[in-house]
Amino acid sequence: MKKILLIATAISIAAGASMMAMASPSGDLKTIRAFYKKRFPNVKLSAYKDGIYAINKERREAWLEFEDFAPPYEDGLALGKKLFNTPFKNGKTYSSCFKNGGIGIRQGFPYFNAKTGKLVTLEGAINACRAKNGEKKLKTKKGKLAAVSAYMAYTSRGKKLNIKVPNDKRAQAIYERGKRFFYAKRGQLNFSCADCHIGNAGMRVRGHLLSPALGQVTHWPAWRKKWAKKTFAKKNKRGPLDGYGTLQRRYTGCNKQVRAKPMKAQHAAYNALEYFHTYMSNGIEVNAPGLRQ
Repeated sequence: MKKILLIATAISIAAGASMMAMASPSGDLKTIRAFYKKRFPNVKLSAYKDGIYAINKERREAWLEFEDFAPPYEDGLALGKKLFNTPFKNGKTYSSCFKNGGIGIRQGFPYFNAKTGKLVTLEGAINACRAKNGEKKLKTKKGKLAAVSAYMAYTSRGKKLNIKVPNDKRAQAIYERGKRFFYAKRGQLNFSCADCHIGNAGMRVRGHLLSPALGQVTHWPAWRKKWAKKTFAKKNKRGPLDGYGTLQRRYTGCNKQVRAKPMKAQHAAYNALEYFHTYMSNGIEVNAPGLRQ
């Protein structure tokens, strides 16, 4: 077992060092695709939208049974649609804050706003819309915000991620911050995002299959069995939003798992990570909300 861990760690270090050496976003994109092409030669780029279910046939079959029969995220998705179309106190709805009425735009988030010099995530934009219309902001990791985000993402199903990193020093700095976060070791376990999802993608940890970073963002917000069980244990009943969470809720969970102190969702560091993380999946279709382990 010790030997396996040493080998896995060596692979992670080698893979991480190689990719950190890339200087430009476009260079990073080419390198990470080439890495996975070599690691999983029979998996097409488009298939990575399915996460671990693209690289493991047995788990894919079980996953498809849930997807085809009764996806557990459907009730939350319906609620998200209802919330999206429910007028605020001033009579306006979320659609008033977004291009194309907020429909079919998920593939462009997060994006760099040249006027403010800041990054805009979809969840951040949803709360900004609420504030603009005199409403209280929602919790940023789960609940109603995750439902609204899931509905908006659902309207983009089939559209390919198209994240831009403009030739602007501020945008480049945010991208690089996200990249450093992705490859930086942290926590008592001294792990990075890359350790699990690049160097060790496809390997098992306590029965869980580690997903590849490529395509990892396409299905968020997602419904996770683990989160649903945790909520049910507390309330002893099920609700439409049980199991739902945003991508940054997952970031928080990952930090906890390596015994690092997590940041709050929508923290600048997590936003930067989301920027880099999503850019790496450019060209892969959105298929949120997703059902995950």
